[in-house]
Amino acid sequence: MKKIISLCFICVLLSACSNNNRYQYSDDHAPSDIPPLGHIEDVNPRYEPYSRGGNRNYTVRGIRYKVKKGITELTQQGGASWYGNKFHGHLTSNGERYNMFAMSAAHKTLPLPSYVQVTNLANNKQIIVRVNDRGPFHEGRIIDLSYAAARKLDMLQAGTAQVEIKLLHFNKDDEVDLLAEKRQQTQTTNEAFNIQYLVTADAEKAALFSKQLADQHQVPSFYAQQDKLYYLRLGPLSNVLQAENILEEVKKHYPQAYILPNASISK
Repeated sequence: MKKIISLCFICVLLSACSNNNRYQYSDDHAPSDIPPLGHIEDVNPRYEPYSRGGNRNYTVRGIRYKVKKGITELTQQGGASWYGNKFHGHLTSNGERYNMFAMSAAHKTLPLPSYVQVTNLANNKQIIVRVNDRGPFHEGRIIDLSYAAARKLDMLQAGTAQVEIKLLHFNKDDEVDLLAEKRQQTQTTNEAFNIQYLVTADAEKAALFSKQLADQHQVPSFYAQQDKLYYLRLGPLSNVLQAENILEEVKKHYPQAYILPNASISK
């Protein structure tokens, strides 16, 4: 009887510990399985209404933070860090899923979402990210970058960097698109685009998922085979804007999906 009671107590204790742990990992770290990241470009900054969640004033570690609602200009210099595998797939402060392979960031007081230009002061590399989370809560740091964003700034190895951030503000009626010229150049190349969303060794799964996504998005679908692996893709798509819109939907179920120019195999 004592053994049964002890066993029950241990089970309850383990269950309680499991419920109190939000994350799978206790320490943050780089991903072990890194997809190709060369295709990832800066986000397309634009007007977005503030999210319903994540824009209230809040307190962390006894410090009260006031969200800068209505702000139109901000330039800051300070430390940048990055966060990765521990938080991947978990909810950000505005209710989205954190994707460490997307160009996103966390800031303590900017309204969510916001767009900022980040410059690494050591090498002058620049990126544009979408702020959808809160942090970093370390003295001297002003922004926490996704894994992909940190890679673009060449700060993964050091872990931190001194940066300058500049808020990119847009009014509701603005039609400004900082990447419009680049997009126009891309659209006039007559290049085909594919969305690669899954790699599998299961031929039946490849055929099934390929048909499902083709029906769901009403676009062509195919899978390329190489070295006993099947590379599942949607396409070809002639319009990069169409490809990006479909990609946003696909990534809800396949977060590592990405746009792949031409029909080459990409590992």
